Amino acid sequence: MIARLAADAVLLLHLGFILFVLLGGLLALRWRRAPLLHLPAAAWGVYVELSGGLCPLTPLENRLRIAAGEAGYAGGFVEHYLLPLIYPAGLTPEIQQLLAAVVIGANALAYGWVYLRRRGGGAARGRRE
Repeated sequence: MIARLAADAVLLLHLGFILFVLLGGLLALRWRRAPLLHLPAAAWGVYVELSGGLCPLTPLENRLRIAAGEAGYAGGFVEHYLLPLIYPAGLTPEIQQLLAAVVIGANALAYGWVYLRRRGGGAARGRRE
């Protein structure tokens, strides 16, 4: 039971990391230091997709599932709804390259927006003073 809960927690962490890689640039709108955490995470995500590498969370989750006596992901909510998002069927190197491009594009847009808002905000403050 504990191993299964731990495996589910790793899966949720993995999903959270993927969302952070994809959308974390938007946090820079609120917190100036967010890029210090986000940019290395985004670089890692792009690297894993382009290299065909494996995120260390995947083998950890699999070891925990084996320890829980599970052979696969059939079962509860987490497996049914989240696994297809993290481990899509038919994932090919070409699709991984597309995913890397999506990560780069989404973050370029987010940081472009952050840059324009900060640049515009600074100019507006200067005119008011």
